[in-house]
Amino acid sequence: MGVVMGTFTMQSKQVNYLKDKTDDDLEITMVCHRPEGLDQLEAITNFSKRELQVLYRGFKNECPSGVVNEDTFKQIYSQFFPQGDASTYAHYLFNAFDTAQSGSIKFEDFVAALSILLRGSITEKLQWTFNLYDVNRDGYINKEEMTGIVRAIYDMMGKYTYPALKNDAPKQHVEAFFQKMDKNRDGVVTLDEFILSCQEDENIMRSLQLFENVI
Repeated sequence: MGVVMGTFTMQSKQVNYLKDKTDDDLEITMVCHRPEGLDQLEAITNFSKRELQVLYRGFKNECPSGVVNEDTFKQIYSQFFPQGDASTYAHYLFNAFDTAQSGSIKFEDFVAALSILLRGSITEKLQWTFNLYDVNRDGYINKEEMTGIVRAIYDMMGKYTYPALKNDAPKQHVEAFFQKMDKNRDGVVTLDEFILSCQEDENIMRSLQLFENVI
């Protein structure tokens, strides 16, 4: 279940990074892509206008055009994990943020995802994480998808983790994941199975609660 907890830890690092790059007297200004108005964003997210201004400044500092393509997203995300190769995991994460599959992430996409990860209900957070793992968006997590995610996380954390990871560690992790979550043993994990299994795990529940006061 560590892969689920790790997902939320990695999102926290990104949010804190954006927050650190802001200051206190910020206003949304015109760029190549102008985001939706503050009132509208406040209505559809769990952030205040002030928090949205802070998040937007951090977003604009990294992405002056107002949109992020996948290559830029990978470059930004790789800064958090210099000891490893974060490109594959960043690819999966980018696709989860890019819900419209447009090939780019706008501020609206970014802040909508953060609203769920940081201020959403437990069910909303778990649904978002399930969608991250459901790479082909067919409503199920299969072993191939989970193996890709786990290998990407191991690559991102680097080869010099302590204790050293064995070569078959990703396979063992995936098998343990399915042993716990695939309740009916049909070879795939549904959203209901995923949520139920996570809710039964106290460590995952604690990790979700840590995000409530990140910003």
